[in-house]
Amino acid sequence: MQYREDKHGNKLSVLGLGCMRFRDKAETERMILAAIEGGVNYFDTAYIYPGSEVTLGGILAKHNKRKDVYIATKLPLMMCKSPTDFDKLFNTQLNRLQTDYIDYYMMHNISSFGQWKNLCEMGIEDWLAEKKKSGQIRQVGFSYHGTCEDFIKTLDSYPWEFCMIQYNYYDENYQAGRRGLQAAAEKGVMVTIMEPLLGGRLATGLPKQAVEMFAKADPNASPADWALWWLWNQPEVTVVLSGMNSLKQMESNMRAAANSRSLSDKELAVYAGVVEIFRKSYKIPCTSCDYCLPCPKGINIPACFSAYNARYAQGLVTGFTLYLTSTAPMTKKPLSPHSCNNCGKCEKHCPQHIPIRKELKKVARKFEPLPIRWVLALVRRFM
Repeated sequence: MQYREDKHGNKLSVLGLGCMRFRDKAETERMILAAIEGGVNYFDTAYIYPGSEVTLGGILAKHNKRKDVYIATKLPLMMCKSPTDFDKLFNTQLNRLQTDYIDYYMMHNISSFGQWKNLCEMGIEDWLAEKKKSGQIRQVGFSYHGTCEDFIKTLDSYPWEFCMIQYNYYDENYQAGRRGLQAAAEKGVMVTIMEPLLGGRLATGLPKQAVEMFAKADPNASPADWALWWLWNQPEVTVVLSGMNSLKQMESNMRAAANSRSLSDKELAVYAGVVEIFRKSYKIPCTSCDYCLPCPKGINIPACFSAYNARYAQGLVTGFTLYLTSTAPMTKKPLSPHSCNNCGKCEKHCPQHIPIRKELKKVARKFEPLPIRWVLALVRRFM
């Protein structure tokens, strides 16, 4: 494992474990222990990740590993209605994680400078100062989904020690982007990266031609390796988070971290070709973060978008298969995008600011044009 230092000289593994997508509990335990054994020491969770803080805290406590790792978690801004909520939420997190301090504490999902100003008006700065003085919070940061301009305003408004941004070779200039990354580095603010694989699309969702382009440049490297290497090639990046949910993925990404090195101009040129191919096939910029869920109508929005993108990137058969498995069209109550009632709840929580209702209509038209809807309705009548 390779390491880079934060603002205070702590050595952090360049690969961090993003804990949003834990699945099987036994597999998660094996994965976390293997990660620690392999040198991974940065674990990122959040209050709103279902079961994540409890699972992580329980495993670390069970194996007496708390002092071997750095825990990053986040204050859910949407749940902060008054200053009393700060302590209430924070204490819940300490209990879930079975710890008495948080190494890296973030304001979760800031998408505008106004959000940070509202927190300041509620007294967040004094609260953070008290927590830092007591040692309950070691370092303060924020995760970000918004424009670069508001990112820089937020960056300049408080003595942040770290931040987390969405960044990958496809989204180089999206949200905070490269400009935000460099602005943070210039201020000495550590940067951690989320969505390095664009919700897995840069690992398993590339068009065949793009995969072949990477393989021709290095037949021993996977598309995921290339995506991670692009990030580690930049000294401004300290930790790259990967939402691994299996031991196999963990081992593969640890090998990539161990083998990362400076990329040549020839290798960097490969990314430009891949981006050009991928951009033509990637229609909806969904990263499957699941913040839009649950949908009141039960629609699996990320799965629908994944199927739509796969239809263009990997072909009609793959896309339609994914659509069928995620919408249950042969059941008496299908979870089709046609069920959307335009309530807009999903769009309020989408970090990518996707016009979800509009995009769901596109998905429905592509996979369930009127003749197919008639056939499905007829079949369901006799079920």
